[in-house]
Amino acid sequence: MRFIAEAFQGGGFFMWPILCTSLVVYGIAIERFFYLFMKANFNKDTFLKTLHSTIFAGQLDKVVKYTAAQPFPLARIIHAGLLKVRGTPEDVQAAMDGAALRELPRIEKRTPYLAMLGNIAMLLGLLGTISGMIVSFAAVANVEASSKAAELARGISEAMNCTAFGLLTAIPSLIFYAILQGKTQSLVDDINESTVRVLNLILENREKLAN
Repeated sequence: MRFIAEAFQGGGFFMWPILCTSLVVYGIAIERFFYLFMKANFNKDTFLKTLHSTIFAGQLDKVVKYTAAQPFPLARIIHAGLLKVRGTPEDVQAAMDGAALRELPRIEKRTPYLAMLGNIAMLLGLLGTISGMIVSFAAVANVEASSKAAELARGISEAMNCTAFGLLTAIPSLIFYAILQGKTQSLVDDINESTVRVLNLILENREKLAN
């Protein structure tokens, strides 16, 4: 920890923007991991199997209570359609489409910022590197020969510390983005596929459910 503190202090002004970027990156990543892997995640096969047997049996009250009790987005989309099952097929589809428009942005939001923040951290590190080199050579040009080595070393140290901390923020950010984007796309694909399957199932058994 002492080494990190000394390196941070030796990195100059641009270490602070890099630190702020790092805190935002980890804040977004923690929130997105919790939402995508805990709250929005679901066992597609088990959920669809339960829905199929209940809908096919025409047990509307049971399936409405079941979907209402589930915490993930797909269940809320299906629940919205079931509440309109006594209307027309267009009402059912419109209700599910409207719920999907509310739920899908919650799955996709904030993750793209991780790629942007990774690039920003890398550029801040590069900017700090350039700043350190400018300071270094400017100092060398204006000091006595005996002090040139020390001033040059100080400037290069500042430049390298900024580069290192910028990369230490950018690399995890891009890794988090790749993992979360893959999970997001997987959830969206499962929701789109499952929504169509359940919508067809509801419409095929709408008379049973309506009665």
